[in-house]
Amino acid sequence: MHLGLWQRLFLAIALLSSIALAGFAVWQQQGFRRGFLGYLDEVALERLQASTIRLSTAYAEQGSWDFLRGDPRRFADLVEPDPRRVRIAGAREMPPPPPPRTGDAGQLDGGMPDLRFGERPPGEPRFGPPGGLLSRLLLVDAQGLRVAGNAAVATSSQSLPITLDNARIGTLYLAALPQLRGDADLAFAREQLRGALIAGAAVLAAALLLAFALARWLLEPVRALAGGTRALAAGDYARRIDSKRRDELGALSQDFNHLAATLEQHRETRRRWGADIAHELRTPLSILRGEIQALQDGVRAPTPQALASLNAECERLGALVEDLYQLALADVGALEYRFETLDLGEVVRDALDLHRHALADAGLDLDVGIGAIGPVRADARRLGQLVDNLLANARRYTDAPGRIHVGLDASAGFARLVVEDTAPGVPAAALPHLFDRLYRVEPSRNRAAGGAGLGLAICEAIVAAHDGEISAEASPLGGLRIRVILPIAGHAP
Repeated sequence: MHLGLWQRLFLAIALLSSIALAGFAVWQQQGFRRGFLGYLDEVALERLQASTIRLSTAYAEQGSWDFLRGDPRRFADLVEPDPRRVRIAGAREMPPPPPPRTGDAGQLDGGMPDLRFGERPPGEPRFGPPGGLLSRLLLVDAQGLRVAGNAAVATSSQSLPITLDNARIGTLYLAALPQLRGDADLAFAREQLRGALIAGAAVLAAALLLAFALARWLLEPVRALAGGTRALAAGDYARRIDSKRRDELGALSQDFNHLAATLEQHRETRRRWGADIAHELRTPLSILRGEIQALQDGVRAPTPQALASLNAECERLGALVEDLYQLALADVGALEYRFETLDLGEVVRDALDLHRHALADAGLDLDVGIGAIGPVRADARRLGQLVDNLLANARRYTDAPGRIHVGLDASAGFARLVVEDTAPGVPAAALPHLFDRLYRVEPSRNRAAGGAGLGLAICEAIVAAHDGEISAEASPLGGLRIRVILPIAGHAP
């Protein structure tokens, strides 16, 4: 079965929540048991405070610990007196200890073996139920010798000193409780475990519900993006995703909308581009067809003027086809460039020399201001084409008498080329579109006065290939100013 992304996310969150809750429950139960056992040990120590007083009093009455050696019942009575067996002082005297046997090495007076902590006389039984308080006690004297209690209790256990007249006469050790044994303690532990399981189940159920809602909410934009992508693939570029989220998915939705708008714009541009190309090609072809038919029908004689008109239309058509070819090469990155270190001022001067006579014949004065700049890494032929297009554009769209200014200077590691002319100017609304292909400003910049509207588009492609910038703005002279910025060799663009 194929699981959706939201289902996988839900299962992942549910599994993580279950593992986290199970780990927390185990940790909580372990911590509870350790803490509860520690609490019981502290309670036992508090209970033994009274036992140390009774042991100290009995030691003062007897003068030593010998009365407890070998008598676990009396030790139990002093630690935990049984109300049914309370002994009244003097009611019954303890039997005297057996006389010491001489010659037995390792024995104390009274026949008690000399045992230190951890040792137990052979055959002496453990007393008290396993896990009970008495089974966890060990009494040693001031020298560390065992007096009574469980010999297996370690000296690292918790202890209570037994003192008499500010002098330590013994120590009472309490072994840690290994596990819960009492019915009340076990019942309390079971109740705690039951409560933890109920709380964990409730938290897990809430987590699963939250995970389900969260997974659906998080992946809702993903489903919308998937649908929008399929719509784009089908050619529906008008599809948009309505997302008001401000996270990464919201940003992705905005990027999708921007992509869809860009694709829609490119489609409209391509359609308009095809229509404009057809229009541009149809005009010179219609003129050629009409003039040729006139010559064939004898309406117009094949004079040199008629042939010159046909040649002019052919040249215009050839220039248009060449411009389209150059733009097509630039679009696919196949426009040939041969970069070398050269003098931009020299390239501009050579281009100006080619246009001086044409500008003078058009009634336009040429004003040149070329300063000293550093060398640039560029293609001399393409830069010459750039200057030719800018000057031809200024010549076509400047009324005579007029003036064209060409300036070249350097600043902050960049070379700046400016070509500006006198009236007529360009409306502010048309300035951003001057570099669009086949764009003309009507009516002052029309077909009769200029070309096909591809010159500035080619200029933009050439400047972009040189890592530069080109822009159009209104000129103080009353016409148009084209500004080109190119990086000087050795400086970052």
